[in-house]
Amino acid sequence: MADKTSFDDTNVHLGVKDYYGKTLQKTSDLKSNVCVAPVGPLPKFILQVLKKVHPDVTDRYYGCGLAVPECLEGCRILDLGCGSGRDCYMLSQLVGEAGHVTGIDMTEDQLEVARKHVDFHMKEFGYKKPNVTFVQGYIEDLTKAGLEKNSFDIIISNCVVNLSPDKKKVLTEAYNVLKDGGEFFFSDMYSNGRQTEEIKNNKVLWGEGFGGALWYKDLLVLAEEVGFSPPRLVKANVITVDNKEMQAILGDFKFVSATYRLFKVPKGIPKPCQVIYNGNITEADDSFHFDCQYAFKTNQVAEVDGQVAAILTHSRYAQAFTFHPPGGSCGVKPKAGYGDPFELAVQLQKQSAGSATGGCCSTQSATCCK
Repeated sequence: MADKTSFDDTNVHLGVKDYYGKTLQKTSDLKSNVCVAPVGPLPKFILQVLKKVHPDVTDRYYGCGLAVPECLEGCRILDLGCGSGRDCYMLSQLVGEAGHVTGIDMTEDQLEVARKHVDFHMKEFGYKKPNVTFVQGYIEDLTKAGLEKNSFDIIISNCVVNLSPDKKKVLTEAYNVLKDGGEFFFSDMYSNGRQTEEIKNNKVLWGEGFGGALWYKDLLVLAEEVGFSPPRLVKANVITVDNKEMQAILGDFKFVSATYRLFKVPKGIPKPCQVIYNGNITEADDSFHFDCQYAFKTNQVAEVDGQVAAILTHSRYAQAFTFHPPGGSCGVKPKAGYGDPFELAVQLQKQSAGSATGGCCSTQSATCCK
């Protein structure tokens, strides 16, 4: 007899499985622009690796951003809700043959597409053996799916956390399987308030991501409860709804796709300091856009608040920076790096219209994230 508390017995999971396994057969079947590209053009190196991903895989891609952090060579990465495997195959090329990417998804129809093309991609990438593994399971129960604690350098997720009925459980499981200093880098949907039961109970709205989208301020609370460092807002993009029936139910609620960084770093009272970016991160020779607060230019001194100092010191990014000796006199006050994704989305839209480059803010001006 099945355990009635198991995730495969919840109506939400069964509904999502059916929506992404049966209802949606290609990206164009979605009823909103949830699966939007990041603000501005994709980096050339991303475009190059995406060209090598099989069309059958990309045709069933339902992400809402670009979940690709920096400094990936040789890393062990976990993709929560990998779907047909597009991001896994993209990351497979970026971690290299010495790295490894694991994708987990609960929808067998999606995983069937992903697994079907493993040999094709390894041959395309010139790898002697696969560096990608696909696992069926639930993002709320990673250990039950066989994933070991403290085993991943990075976790990514692309528009999947909003589909889960238990966000805190997702964050807890992600925290547990990350190594110390590990990063959870993910794009997801967020609302400008807590939604009504009518929205939450609508199967199509949940399947499209609206019904389960967090109020962005609740992410800050959940991350702290689980043990993560305060979320760092990276990018955001407005989501529009062209379907009149859906819009009528959603009413005045607004939605964005936003990318955040969460880190598993030691607790304590971090001290601000000065750092110099060495310019040794692949594809970030001149500058490193860490989040909407900090864009580090190569060989230039930058003052960072204590939260960012703790992240840079204890994560894989430590190798890319020179740190001011302890006891320095810089007194940078903490910046609200979580920010308002709705304000950031508007700013980035304006910047995208006028320029194809640049981050949201410099280290000296961060009005979008106050």
